[in-house]
Amino acid sequence: MTQEAQHQATSATGTVTLPAPTAWPFVMAFGTTLVFAGLVTTAAVSILGGVLFMAGAIGWFRDILPQEKHEKVAIEEEITAITTSRARVDRLPVAPELARAFLPLESYPVSAGIKGGLAGAVAMAVLACVYGILRQHSIWYPINLLAATVYAQSLKLDQSSLALFHLGTFALATLIHLLVSLLVGLLYGAMLPMFPKRPILLGGLVAPVLWTALLYNVMAILNPMLNERVDWKWFFASQVAYGIVAGLVVVRQERVPIGQFVPFTLRAGMEAPGIEHKKKGGED
Repeated sequence: MTQEAQHQATSATGTVTLPAPTAWPFVMAFGTTLVFAGLVTTAAVSILGGVLFMAGAIGWFRDILPQEKHEKVAIEEEITAITTSRARVDRLPVAPELARAFLPLESYPVSAGIKGGLAGAVAMAVLACVYGILRQHSIWYPINLLAATVYAQSLKLDQSSLALFHLGTFALATLIHLLVSLLVGLLYGAMLPMFPKRPILLGGLVAPVLWTALLYNVMAILNPMLNERVDWKWFFASQVAYGIVAGLVVVRQERVPIGQFVPFTLRAGMEAPGIEHKKKGGED
Protein backbone atom coordinates (compact mmCIF):
# COMPACT_ATOMS: atom_id res chain seq x y z
CA MET A 1 0.00 0.00 0.00
CA THR A 2 1.41 3.36 -1.05
CA GLN A 3 1.73 6.25 1.42
CA GLU A 4 -1.10 8.19 -0.26
CA ALA A 5 -3.44 5.18 -0.15
CA GLN A 6 -2.59 4.55 3.49
CA HIS A 7 -3.33 8.20 4.31
CA GLN A 8 -6.73 7.99 2.55
CA ALA A 9 -7.60 4.77 4.40
CA THR A 10 -6.61 6.34 7.69
CA SER A 11 -8.73 9.44 7.09
CA ALA A 12 -11.74 7.28 6.16
CA THR A 13 -11.64 4.94 9.14
CA GLY A 14 -10.34 7.36 11.78
CA THR A 15 -7.63 4.90 12.84
CA VAL A 16 -3.96 4.34 12.09
CA THR A 17 -2.18 0.99 11.78
CA LEU A 18 0.96 0.68 13.92
CA PRO A 19 3.32 -2.19 14.78
CA ALA A 20 2.00 -4.11 17.76
CA PRO A 21 3.95 -3.43 20.99
CA THR A 22 6.08 -6.23 22.35
CA ALA A 23 8.14 -6.73 25.51
CA TRP A 24 10.36 -9.50 24.11
CA PRO A 25 13.27 -7.19 23.15
CA PHE A 26 13.56 -6.15 26.81
CA VAL A 27 13.59 -9.81 27.90
CA MET A 28 16.27 -10.56 25.32
CA ALA A 29 18.38 -7.57 26.43
CA PHE A 30 18.04 -8.57 30.10
CA GLY A 31 19.13 -12.10 29.26
CA THR A 32 22.18 -10.74 27.42
CA THR A 33 23.09 -8.71 30.49
CA LEU A 34 22.86 -11.77 32.74
CA VAL A 35 25.02 -13.80 30.36
CA PHE A 36 27.89 -11.32 30.69
CA ALA A 37 27.25 -10.78 34.39
CA GLY A 38 27.75 -14.50 34.96
CA LEU A 39 31.29 -14.21 33.60
CA VAL A 40 32.33 -12.34 36.73
CA THR A 41 29.96 -14.05 39.19
CA THR A 42 28.71 -17.63 38.78
CA ALA A 43 27.79 -19.90 35.87
CA ALA A 44 24.18 -20.12 37.12
CA VAL A 45 23.66 -16.46 36.28
CA SER A 46 24.91 -17.00 32.72
CA ILE A 47 22.65 -20.05 32.31
CA LEU A 48 19.62 -18.08 33.45
CA GLY A 49 20.62 -15.28 31.09
CA GLY A 50 20.90 -17.71 28.20
CA VAL A 51 17.40 -19.06 28.88
CA LEU A 52 15.96 -15.55 28.97
CA PHE A 53 17.90 -14.62 25.83
CA MET A 54 16.48 -17.55 23.88
CA ALA A 55 12.95 -16.96 25.18
CA GLY A 56 13.14 -13.30 24.20
CA ALA A 57 14.55 -14.06 20.78
CA ILE A 58 11.90 -16.70 20.00
CA GLY A 59 9.07 -14.49 21.24
CA TRP A 60 10.36 -11.51 19.27
CA PHE A 61 10.72 -13.55 16.06
CA ARG A 62 7.18 -14.91 16.41
CA ASP A 63 5.85 -11.36 16.63
CA ILE A 64 7.43 -10.30 13.34
CA LEU A 65 7.75 -13.54 11.37
CA PRO A 66 6.35 -14.75 9.03
CA GLN A 67 4.14 -11.61 9.13
CA GLU A 68 4.53 -8.58 11.33
CA LYS A 69 1.74 -8.05 13.84
CA HIS A 70 -0.12 -4.72 13.75
CA GLU A 71 -2.80 -2.97 15.75
CA LYS A 72 -5.16 -0.14 14.95
CA VAL A 73 -5.05 2.99 17.10
CA ALA A 74 -7.83 5.55 17.04
CA ILE A 75 -6.85 9.06 15.97
CA GLU A 76 -7.72 11.74 18.51
CA GLU A 77 -7.61 15.30 17.29
CA GLU A 78 -6.02 17.67 19.79
CA ILE A 79 -6.37 21.40 19.53
CA THR A 80 -3.21 23.04 20.81
CA ALA A 81 -3.58 26.51 22.26
CA ILE A 82 -0.53 28.62 21.53
CA THR A 83 0.46 30.48 24.68
CA THR A 84 3.59 31.98 26.12
CA SER A 85 5.11 31.56 29.58
CA ARG A 86 7.14 34.74 29.40
CA ALA A 87 6.48 37.19 32.21
CA ARG A 88 5.34 40.67 31.42
CA VAL A 89 8.11 43.23 31.74
CA ASP A 90 7.33 46.41 33.65
CA ARG A 91 9.17 49.52 32.63
CA LEU A 92 11.07 51.29 35.38
CA PRO A 93 10.61 55.03 35.84
CA VAL A 94 13.81 56.62 34.63
CA ALA A 95 14.90 60.23 34.78
CA PRO A 96 14.79 61.77 31.31
CA GLU A 97 18.46 62.72 31.37
CA LEU A 98 19.64 59.22 32.31
CA ALA A 99 19.58 55.98 30.37
CA ARG A 100 18.79 53.56 33.20
CA ALA A 101 17.87 53.37 36.87
CA PHE A 102 19.71 51.76 39.76
CA LEU A 103 17.74 49.33 41.89
CA PRO A 104 16.13 49.60 44.33
CA LEU A 105 14.22 52.77 43.55
CA GLU A 106 12.82 52.96 47.08
CA SER A 107 14.27 52.14 50.46
CA TYR A 108 13.25 52.22 54.10
CA PRO A 109 14.06 55.30 56.18
CA VAL A 110 16.63 55.18 58.95
CA SER A 111 13.82 55.17 61.49
CA ALA A 112 12.61 51.81 60.10
CA GLY A 113 15.98 50.21 60.80
CA ILE A 114 16.04 51.68 64.31
CA LYS A 115 12.53 50.42 65.08
CA GLY A 116 13.33 46.98 63.68
CA GLY A 117 16.59 46.80 65.62
CA LEU A 118 14.92 47.73 68.91
CA ALA A 119 12.05 45.26 68.36
CA GLY A 120 14.51 42.50 67.47
CA ALA A 121 16.60 43.35 70.53
CA VAL A 122 13.57 42.84 72.77
CA ALA A 123 12.73 39.49 71.12
CA MET A 124 16.30 38.26 71.42
CA ALA A 125 16.56 39.43 75.07
CA VAL A 126 13.32 37.62 75.98
CA LEU A 127 14.56 34.38 74.41
CA ALA A 128 17.95 34.75 76.15
CA CYS A 129 16.22 35.20 79.52
CA VAL A 130 14.09 32.12 78.86
CA TYR A 131 17.29 30.17 78.17
CA GLY A 132 18.84 31.47 81.39
CA ILE A 133 15.82 30.42 83.45
CA LEU A 134 15.39 27.00 81.87
CA ARG A 135 19.02 25.94 81.55
CA GLN A 136 20.94 27.97 84.15
CA HIS A 137 18.11 28.96 86.55
CA SER A 138 19.09 32.63 86.33
CA ILE A 139 18.36 35.44 83.85
CA TRP A 140 21.75 37.02 84.61
CA TYR A 141 23.78 34.15 83.15
CA PRO A 142 23.32 35.10 79.44
CA ILE A 143 23.81 38.79 80.33
CA ASN A 144 27.15 38.08 81.99
CA LEU A 145 28.20 35.94 79.00
CA LEU A 146 27.35 38.76 76.61
CA ALA A 147 29.53 41.18 78.59
CA ALA A 148 32.34 38.63 78.45
CA THR A 149 32.71 39.24 74.70
CA VAL A 150 34.61 42.46 75.50
CA TYR A 151 35.21 42.13 79.25
CA ALA A 152 37.25 38.99 79.75
CA GLN A 153 37.11 39.26 83.57
CA SER A 154 33.55 37.94 83.45
CA LEU A 155 34.82 34.58 82.26
CA LYS A 156 36.97 34.24 85.36
CA LEU A 157 33.82 34.00 87.47
CA ASP A 158 32.67 30.54 88.41
CA GLN A 159 29.30 29.09 87.40
CA SER A 160 27.52 30.35 90.51
CA SER A 161 28.94 33.88 90.13
CA LEU A 162 27.82 34.08 86.51
CA ALA A 163 24.27 33.48 87.70
CA LEU A 164 24.37 36.57 89.97
CA PHE A 165 23.63 40.21 89.17
CA HIS A 166 26.62 42.53 88.59
CA LEU A 167 25.84 46.18 87.92
CA GLY A 168 28.90 46.89 85.76
CA THR A 169 28.46 43.75 83.71
CA PHE A 170 24.74 44.46 83.26
CA ALA A 171 25.42 48.01 81.99
CA LEU A 172 28.10 46.79 79.60
CA ALA A 173 25.92 43.95 78.25
CA THR A 174 22.99 46.34 77.75
CA LEU A 175 25.19 48.77 75.81
CA ILE A 176 26.58 46.00 73.59
CA HIS A 177 23.14 44.53 72.97
CA LEU A 178 21.55 47.85 72.00
CA LEU A 179 24.47 48.96 69.85
CA VAL A 180 24.71 45.72 67.87
CA SER A 181 20.91 45.44 67.52
CA LEU A 182 20.63 48.98 66.14
CA LEU A 183 23.48 48.45 63.67
CA VAL A 184 21.99 45.18 62.41
CA GLY A 185 18.54 46.81 62.23
CA LEU A 186 19.97 49.57 60.01
CA LEU A 187 21.58 46.88 57.88
CA TYR A 188 18.22 45.13 57.52
CA GLY A 189 16.59 48.39 56.50
CA ALA A 190 19.17 48.83 53.75
CA MET A 191 19.18 45.21 52.50
CA LEU A 192 15.53 44.14 52.65
CA PRO A 193 14.42 46.41 49.75
CA MET A 194 16.80 44.44 47.53
CA PHE A 195 14.85 41.24 48.29
CA PRO A 196 11.19 42.26 47.91
CA LYS A 197 9.84 38.74 47.41
CA ARG A 198 11.41 36.96 50.41
CA PRO A 199 12.35 39.61 53.00
CA ILE A 200 11.54 37.47 56.04
CA LEU A 201 13.45 34.51 54.59
CA LEU A 202 16.55 36.67 54.33
CA GLY A 203 16.22 38.27 57.77
CA GLY A 204 14.85 35.28 59.66
CA LEU A 205 16.88 32.40 58.26
CA VAL A 206 19.67 33.25 55.82
CA ALA A 207 21.26 36.03 57.88
CA PRO A 208 21.07 34.11 61.22
CA VAL A 209 22.63 31.02 59.63
CA LEU A 210 25.51 33.01 58.16
CA TRP A 211 26.05 35.06 61.34
CA THR A 212 25.95 32.03 63.65
CA ALA A 213 28.29 30.01 61.41
CA LEU A 214 30.77 32.90 61.31
CA LEU A 215 30.78 33.41 65.08
CA TYR A 216 30.95 29.67 65.75
CA ASN A 217 34.15 29.34 63.75
CA VAL A 218 35.74 32.61 64.88
CA MET A 219 34.88 32.27 68.57
CA ALA A 220 36.74 28.96 68.88
CA ILE A 221 39.92 30.79 67.85
CA LEU A 222 39.53 34.19 69.52
CA ASN A 223 38.00 33.12 72.84
CA PRO A 224 37.93 29.33 73.39
CA MET A 225 36.74 29.71 76.99
CA LEU A 226 33.69 31.74 75.95
CA ASN A 227 33.05 29.32 73.08
CA GLU A 228 32.73 26.43 75.56
CA ARG A 229 30.08 28.24 77.62
CA VAL A 230 27.86 29.41 74.75
CA ASP A 231 24.87 27.20 73.96
CA TRP A 232 24.91 27.54 70.16
CA LYS A 233 21.45 26.05 69.65
CA TRP A 234 19.87 28.73 71.82
CA PHE A 235 22.15 31.34 70.29
CA PHE A 236 20.91 30.43 66.81
CA ALA A 237 17.27 30.45 68.01
CA SER A 238 17.74 33.95 69.43
CA GLN A 239 19.23 35.14 66.11
CA VAL A 240 16.24 33.71 64.23
CA ALA A 241 13.85 35.46 66.65
CA TYR A 242 15.69 38.73 66.14
CA GLY A 243 15.69 38.37 62.36
CA ILE A 244 11.99 37.55 62.07
CA VAL A 245 10.82 40.31 64.43
CA ALA A 246 13.19 42.93 63.02
CA GLY A 247 12.29 41.96 59.45
CA LEU A 248 8.55 42.15 60.12
CA VAL A 249 8.88 45.58 61.72
CA VAL A 250 11.06 46.93 58.92
CA VAL A 251 8.89 45.70 56.02
CA ARG A 252 5.78 47.24 57.62
CA GLN A 253 7.31 50.72 57.39
CA GLU A 254 6.57 52.99 54.46
CA ARG A 255 9.25 53.16 51.80
CA VAL A 256 10.72 56.43 50.59
CA PRO A 257 12.41 57.23 47.25
CA ILE A 258 16.16 57.00 47.51
CA GLY A 259 16.69 60.13 45.43
CA GLN A 260 19.24 58.57 43.13
CA PHE A 261 18.52 61.18 40.44
CA VAL A 262 18.76 64.12 42.81
CA PRO A 263 22.18 65.85 42.72
CA PHE A 264 24.36 65.30 45.76
CA THR A 265 24.41 69.00 46.59
CA LEU A 266 20.64 69.02 47.06
CA ARG A 267 20.66 65.78 49.05
CA ALA A 268 23.31 67.26 51.32
CA GLY A 269 21.19 70.37 51.90
CA MET A 270 23.68 72.73 50.27
CA GLU A 271 22.85 75.90 48.36
CA ALA A 272 23.04 75.07 44.67
CA PRO A 273 21.89 77.95 42.43
CA GLY A 274 21.00 76.81 38.96
CA ILE A 275 19.75 73.34 39.86
CA GLU A 276 17.31 74.17 42.66
CA HIS A 277 13.62 74.63 41.90
CA LYS A 278 12.42 78.22 41.69
CA LYS A 279 10.91 79.66 44.82
CA LYS A 280 7.33 80.85 44.98
CA GLY A 281 8.42 84.49 44.54
CA GLY A 282 9.98 83.70 41.20
CA GLU A 283 13.56 84.12 42.42
CA ASP A 284 16.14 81.40 41.96
